[in-house]
Parts: sequence; C-alpha cells; structure tokens
Amino acid sequence: MIDNFDIAIVGAGIAGASLAAEIGPHASVVLLEAEDQPGRHSTGRSAAFWAETYGGPLIQPLTAASGPWLAERGFLGDRGGLTIARAGQDAEIDRFLGEFAAAGVRVDRVDRAALEEAIPGLRPEWVAGVTEPGCKDIDVAGLHGWYLARARKAGVRLVCRAELTGAAFAGGKWTLTTADSAKFGSSILVDAAGAWADPVAAIAGVRPLGITPLRRTMVQLRTSPEASPSLPLVMDILGQFYFKPEGGRLWLSPHDEIPSPPCDAAPEELDVAVAIDRLEHVVDWRIERVEHKWAGLRSFAPDRLP
Repeated sequence: MIDNFDIAIVGAGIAGASLAAEIGPHASVVLLEAEDQPGRHSTGRSAAFWAETYGGPLIQPLTAASGPWLAERGFLGDRGGLTIARAGQDAEIDRFLGEFAAAGVRVDRVDRAALEEAIPGLRPEWVAGVTEPGCKDIDVAGLHGWYLARARKAGVRLVCRAELTGAAFAGGKWTLTTADSAKFGSSILVDAAGAWADPVAAIAGVRPLGITPLRRTMVQLRTSPEASPSLPLVMDILGQFYFKPEGGRLWLSPHDEIPSPPCDAAPEELDVAVAIDRLEHVVDWRIERVEHKWAGLRSFAPDRLP
C-alpha cells in the first residue's frame, strides 16, 4: 500500500520543518526523517547565535532580514558581539567595518580599554575590536519546535525512522521507499537532507549539486573565573575561534571547516586541543574541565550560496 501526498520532504531539521510548516496549509505533505527524532544533526548542534554580520555580501542581507521575524516571535535573546584583533591587524578591522557599515549593520570600533571591560583577563596582545550590539542568542530548539508544531497543525505527517532507500519517478509521480519498506507517493520531492543532500539526490537519480558537509567542533568548558552571563559572543577578526557563555559554562569553537562524509559527526581530539590552545592565547582563565564536546556538519554548495 502506498500513502500518497502532494509533496514529500526528506529531512526534518530546520530546513525541512520550516518548509513543511509553510507548505502544509496549501498541500498534503509528508516529512520523512531518517532519525528517531527530528533535529538530531546540524539543527540540534548549532552554536545558537544570530549575528547580522554573518555571511558575505550575498548572504548577509538574508541574515539581516530574518532578525525582526525572529525577534517578534521571541526566539532571540540579548547577547552582543565583539570581534577582537591583535596589534598589526588594522587593515582587517578597516575591511570589516567598511563591509558591514555599508550593509547598514551597526558596527563600532573599540579600543583596548573597552575590550578589557568586556572580557576580563584578556591577554595584552589583543588591542582593538569591533562591537556588534545587535548580536543575539537564538532559541534554536524553540524555533525548530515551533515549526514542527505548525506543520502538525497544518496536517503534515511526520514519519521518523524513515531513511530514504529508493525513489523512482514515473507518470508524473514519485514512489519513495524507506528502510522499513514503507512506500509513499508524491508529485514533488524536496531534498532537505542537509549533509545527506547529495546521497538523496543520487537515490532519486538526480544530478547531485556538490553539497559538501564541513565539520564544526564545539567544546563546553568549565573555567575559572566562571564564564559571566554578560560576556558577549567573542570572535576573532581572522576567523580562528569564537566563544560565548552558556549556563555558567563557556561554549568554544576553533571555527573549523573540515570536509566530512555525511555521518553522525563526532569531535576529533586534535580539534578540541586546537580550540583550547587558541582560547588560552586570548584569556588568562584556568580551564578546569572539558565537560562536553560535540561536532556538527554545516553543508555548503560549491559557491557557498543558498
């Protein structure tokens, strides 16, 4: 027996869930998720911040446009951002300021005194920076859950443990088979599988676009002094690290982008060590314990554009 729908979406992370929620009131939709629950991979492993400077000139306007929508629905919390630089990196600061000021983002140059006030224990080689007052924390779980709830209310059928194993198109209709031999029919097939986007395309007999998963490492540290809740999101002008407070702990990333096959990503000990080494070159805090570490896959097209 085949269950028929207008649209089948493969992947129930933030991309698939949001598409399902928007399409659901207008068509019959099935949302196929390979895992036991949605959001296990990239969506559930996000560093959870919204920075208006995110992206380059062709992505940053999309980031900026999302801010009011997220704020109106209560998914953003105050944080503030601070990009820091060493002596001799004036050219990088000028480039940063020029690029984002031209885009209408509020960014302000600050001196060593302002850095010391924002980041206790900052090492002396960090002498200048750029503040981004509009930077926010994102309630990622809340946002994802909101979309899933909207999708359910619209009649979308969510099927978990439904890894796609076959997809055939004939007579204007897709016939989809999942790992448990269930079958679904749809007129349109949407590939929202994130790191698995190209494998899903291959199963469907469609030319893959060259979506590349890149591993990003995160570490949760207990430090002395404890990470203050008022600490901003701190980023490096050269993109070598970022960190922010979370529940009295510090979330730290070496800002790595390591090509990976689609998988349940796990952090490499070397990347964790690199992250900690970079932090120790920024602040004089004592690292008391690595409490948690994880990795997620951020997936990009060859030109890194949507």
